[in-house]
Amino acid sequence: MKELLNKWYKNHALVYKILLFLLTTLFIVYLFPKTGKFRYSFEKGKPWQSENLYAPFNFAIQKTQAEIIEEQLEIENNASVYFDIDLQIPKTIKLNYIAKFNEVFSDSMSLKKDLFKQGTDIIETLYENGILDTDYPYSNDKPVVLVASNTVEKRLEYKGLIEINQLRDRLESYLAKSTSSENKNRMISLFFDIVKPNVTLNETLTKTTLEEELSQISLTRGSIDKDQLIISKGQVVEDEEYNILKSLKSEYESQVWNTANYNWVLVAYTLLVALALLMLLLFLQKYRLEVFQNNTKVTFIFFNIALMILLTTLVINYNSQYIYVVPLCILPLVLKAFFDARLGLFAHVLTVLLLGFIVPNSYEYMFLQIIAGIVTILTVSELYKRANLFISVGQITLIYIIAYFAFFVIHEGQITTLKWDTFGLFILCGLATLFVQPLIYIYEKIFGLVSDVSLLELSDTNTKLLKELSNKAPGTFHHSLNVANLAEASANEIGANAMLVRVGALYHDIGKMKNPTYFTENQSNGINPHDELSSRESATIIVDHVLNGIEIAKKFNLPDRVIDFIRTHHGTSVVYYFYMKEKAENDAVNIEDFSYPGPKPFSKETAILMMCDSVEAASKSLKEPTTTKINDFVENIINKQMESGQFLNANITFKEIQSIKKVIKHKLANIYHLRIEYPE
Repeated sequence: MKELLNKWYKNHALVYKILLFLLTTLFIVYLFPKTGKFRYSFEKGKPWQSENLYAPFNFAIQKTQAEIIEEQLEIENNASVYFDIDLQIPKTIKLNYIAKFNEVFSDSMSLKKDLFKQGTDIIETLYENGILDTDYPYSNDKPVVLVASNTVEKRLEYKGLIEINQLRDRLESYLAKSTSSENKNRMISLFFDIVKPNVTLNETLTKTTLEEELSQISLTRGSIDKDQLIISKGQVVEDEEYNILKSLKSEYESQVWNTANYNWVLVAYTLLVALALLMLLLFLQKYRLEVFQNNTKVTFIFFNIALMILLTTLVINYNSQYIYVVPLCILPLVLKAFFDARLGLFAHVLTVLLLGFIVPNSYEYMFLQIIAGIVTILTVSELYKRANLFISVGQITLIYIIAYFAFFVIHEGQITTLKWDTFGLFILCGLATLFVQPLIYIYEKIFGLVSDVSLLELSDTNTKLLKELSNKAPGTFHHSLNVANLAEASANEIGANAMLVRVGALYHDIGKMKNPTYFTENQSNGINPHDELSSRESATIIVDHVLNGIEIAKKFNLPDRVIDFIRTHHGTSVVYYFYMKEKAENDAVNIEDFSYPGPKPFSKETAILMMCDSVEAASKSLKEPTTTKINDFVENIINKQMESGQFLNANITFKEIQSIKKVIKHKLANIYHLRIEYPE
C-alpha cells in the first residue's frame, strides 16, 4: 500500500494530465453533432470537383422550401371554410313575421295578402343559404361548408351567403318594383326587427381541417435508387442536380442512426479530438517543458480551447449565420500574453481544425480563422500598450473582410449579391476581441498567471513595496536597479522575456529589508554588524534574506513567477567569504551550513538574473577598473557558476551565456566610463 501511495505521489502530475486530457476530449465530443458528415462540397452553378457520384442508398428527392411554400399557399387558398348553421332560426323568423306583419299592416287589408306572400318569399330567399353573423375577409369564390349538428348540410361559395351589411341592399332590391315607397320602408323596418343571423364561423373545425390538409403535403418528389449516377465529374451543378445533392446530404446527416452507427461515430470523433489534443501535449512536452510540467498552465490552455469550441457550438445551434461573431482570435491573444507566440498559434490552429467538424463551409471558415490567427500573432507585440491592441484588432477585422470578399467573388463570380451584413459581423467580432484585456485580468486572478500588463505595473518603482525597499535599504534598491538594467539588456540579447526578468531583478533582494545594515551596500557609516557575530551567524543572516524575501513577497501578493527569482537568484551557491573565514578557524566546517537552500535557476530569465546579480554586486570591489579587468572579472564569476552546476536546470545554451557575458561587459564598461587605453 505504501509503495502504491509513493508511486501515486511521484506520478500524480502525469495522472492529472491524463484525466484532464480525457475529460476535455469527452467534453468536446459531447458538443459535436453525433451524425455522419457528408464528405463532398458543392455549389450551385459550379463544376462537380469529385469523381462520379453514385447513390449510396435509396433516397427521396426533397422539395425545395419554395415549392413547399407554394403548395401550402395553394392549399390555404382552396381550403374550405366551415360555418355552423342554425336551421331553427328561419322557422322562428316565419312565426315572428306573421305576428309582426299583422301588427304593422292592420290598416291595409287590401294589400295584405299579396304583401304577406312577398315577405314570406323574401324570408325563404334570405335563409336559402343563410345570413352571416358578421363580415369575414374571404373572397367570393372561397369554398364554404355549412354544418348543422356535425352534419354537412350544404357546400357553396362564400358569395352565396348574405353578410349582415348587405341586408338592406338585398331587401330594397327585392321590394323595389312590387310595392309603394311607404310600404317598402315599413317592410324593411319589419324585417330589421325580426331577421337574425343563423350562420357562424366554426374556427376550430376550419383550422383542424386546414392543418390536416397541410400535414398531407409530401416533402419529396421522386426518388433516387441505390447505385444510380447522380452527377459526373466536371458536370455543372444545375438546379436539379443541386436539389438531389442537397437531398442526399440531408438524408445522410439526418437519417436515424442505430446504436452501432452511433457508437462508431462517437469513437471516430473521440479519436480525432484526442489526436489533436495529444499533439498539443506533445508540443508542450518537447518545446515548452516548463509549461508541460505546470498542471495549472496545462489546465488553462485546455480550458481556453474548450471554451472557444463551446461558444462556437452555442452560436451554431442558435443560428450558424452568426458564426463569425465569435472572437476566436482571443485564444492566440491570451496564450501569447501568458506564454509565447508559437504556443498561441499552435493551439489556435488545433482549435480551428477541431471546429472544422461542426461549422458550415468548413474550408472557408478554417482559412479565415487561421489567417486571422497568424495576423494576431504577428501584429500584437506589446499587449500592455492599449494602442497596439486597437490597431491589431483593426488589422484582424480588415483581414476577415478581405478574405471573405475574395471567397465570395470566387464562389459567385460577381459582387452584386454581396452580403454586406456579414461585414458587420466581422466588425462585431473585432469589438468582442477587445474584451481580451479584462479577460486577461480575470485569468490572472483565477489561475495565478502573470501577463505583461501586470509585469508593467510591478515594474513601477513607485509601488508600495519598492518604495519601502528604497527607504529601508537604499543601497539594495540602487543595486536592484542596476541589476534590472543589466538583466533586461541581456534578456533582449538572447530573446528571453525582458519584462519578466526586469521585474524579477527589481524584487529579488526585498528580503534584505529585514536586516538592511548586514549587507555592505547599505553600510554607510563604516560600521559592520558582522564584526560582532560569528561566521556561522553571519552566513545565516545572509542566507535568510532569500527566505525573508519569499515571505515578504507572499505578504504583498507578488506572483509566483516573480517569487521564483527570489528563490533562485543565489541557487545553491556558498557564502564564500564567511565559509573561508570559518574554515580558517575550523577545518571540520560543513559547507552546507554556508550554502543557500536553492533551488537552482530553472529558466533563462532566472539564470540571467543570477549572472547579473553576482557580477553587479562583486563589481563594487573592483579597484581602478579597466576593460581587461572587467572582462576577466565577468568571465571568472560566471564560469564559477557554470562549474558549480548552477545552470544545469535552466534551458540556456553556452552560446546564450557567451552573449550575456558580452552584454554585461559592455554595460559595466559604460557604468565605469572606461576609455580606450592608448599605447604610450
